[in-house]
Amino acid sequence: MRTYQKEQIKEVVQAFQDHQILAVPTDTVYGVGVLYGDLKDLERLKHAKHRPETKPIPMMVANVDQMKQVAYVDSRIEKIAARFLPGALTLVLRVKETVPKAYTNGLDTIAIRIPDEDFLLQVIQELNAPLLVTSANQSGAKTAICSEDVFEQLPNIDGIVLGRCKSLQASTIVDCTQEELTILRPGPITLEQLKEAAD
Repeated sequence: MRTYQKEQIKEVVQAFQDHQILAVPTDTVYGVGVLYGDLKDLERLKHAKHRPETKPIPMMVANVDQMKQVAYVDSRIEKIAARFLPGALTLVLRVKETVPKAYTNGLDTIAIRIPDEDFLLQVIQELNAPLLVTSANQSGAKTAICSEDVFEQLPNIDGIVLGRCKSLQASTIVDCTQEELTILRPGPITLEQLKEAAD
């Protein structure tokens, strides 16, 4: 497994473009991902994590404009994004028809977030495409919060960017597809805060 430093933006971008699976420190916990655009990369990522086929992989984007390329974003979502993103919040949105169903396991929704991690935002901007990123652990195992956890749990991925994760807590996941916002996974941002921002 090759190791990278956060300063090696160009090398990390090239590795993703070369269809490699990389673990990256984020503002929450360690993530592992591939570049969006090749379904074979998605399959390799799921295999590396032993992830159930029924669970889609969330996307990371660099800004709301990138989010709009793959999902429907209304004014309420824009208000929430302006308040909390980049940050520890994952939005479940209606996916656009241009996204192949294999990326969503046939669902009409997709989970997206903008990480509060400058190195990662630079990488996504350079790629000019979303990353498919999930937590860097075996499905069902303990959350990876340092590089040692990743080495232990995912020995067969292609590379890892060394560094520290900021909050060591997974993001809040909120379903924005209905009239009422619904928390799917509690995290640092509460339902009350989200409703207040959306008003």
